[in-house]
Amino acid sequence: MAAGGETTAICGRVRVDRRTKDLVGRLRPGEIAVIDHLDLDRVAAERLVLAGPAAVVNAAASISGRYANVGPLLVAAAGIPLLDCVGAEVMDALADGVEVRIEDDRLITPTWSGHGIRQDILSLERLVEASRSSLGDELERFATNTLEYLRTEHPLLLGDLAVPELGVALAGRHVLVVVRGHDYQDDLAALRRYIDEMHPVLIGVDGGADALLELGRTPDIVIGDMDSVSEAGLRCGAALVVHGYPAGPAPGAARLEALGLDHTLFEAPGTSEDIALLLAYESGAELIVAVGTHSSMSDFLDKGREGMASTFLVRMKVGPKLVDAKGVSRLYQSRVRKGDLVLLVGAALFSLIVVTAVSQPARLFLENLWNALRLG
Repeated sequence: MAAGGETTAICGRVRVDRRTKDLVGRLRPGEIAVIDHLDLDRVAAERLVLAGPAAVVNAAASISGRYANVGPLLVAAAGIPLLDCVGAEVMDALADGVEVRIEDDRLITPTWSGHGIRQDILSLERLVEASRSSLGDELERFATNTLEYLRTEHPLLLGDLAVPELGVALAGRHVLVVVRGHDYQDDLAALRRYIDEMHPVLIGVDGGADALLELGRTPDIVIGDMDSVSEAGLRCGAALVVHGYPAGPAPGAARLEALGLDHTLFEAPGTSEDIALLLAYESGAELIVAVGTHSSMSDFLDKGREGMASTFLVRMKVGPKLVDAKGVSRLYQSRVRKGDLVLLVGAALFSLIVVTAVSQPARLFLENLWNALRLG
């Protein structure tokens, strides 16, 4: 039974993926998204809403109570039904394209059925409110995790990284790092004039390369795991940098090799967002402007404890050179002020008076005009 009462049955084909960001690329309007996303974050929820599914089925809890995440509220506010906590077995029980039926809290197929919790705005708001009391415990776990990360990965913060040579000059320049995160489109649109006037080096982190192309800009560098950037983004002429993990895999290399694209490996711990900031910082950038990156407490908690520590520490390291795009767009506005306009008009009048005073023809013209007006 739905949290808000009786509901209408929903039928449709499913798209199934354990990685929500991969799923939204395949999801078509009217299909049913089946995900396994504990604590559905805001960015993932926004992408689901844009895809226009008939419903979202989550194997996990969209709000676990770990912290007050607002992602599920965005789904419900868009009028998309959310069936929660169906269980991990749904991910193996359903295949892409299978027709399913959702009746109240039941998910039904010809060969399998399961139960979940049918959420609505009211039920989700209660969960969010209850989660607020857990924030202190979550921050304590975050602090513990950060200290442990600092103990094992302190060279990331204190040492010098071996930055690859890319043939792109970053030293002494502004660098714009674009991640396809929250509000990235609005932030990029607000930075058009800044980009035109300052000509920063443009770095797209995975799908951030496509965000730049959508704006009509060509990235100078594309960096990341190469799992969420289009082939057009990879072939745009940018220097390609694959994020490799120390003594571990470089997942994006295989895709670029299959496409026959030259690339450079950058081995560093942390996330692709982290190493993009480090690349700019270690290369001597004068200023780093970040679009769509994780910057607030809710952003860090949305990201999850495993990824929070490295991003937090990287921001500590690059902090003196790092500014958020929202700050730049508010400060960097080339608009004409009233005082400037008055000064401009005054200067023009003053110039006219001077020209008239020193020019015999101009003086005679004005004298004749004045006499004509007086006699008339």
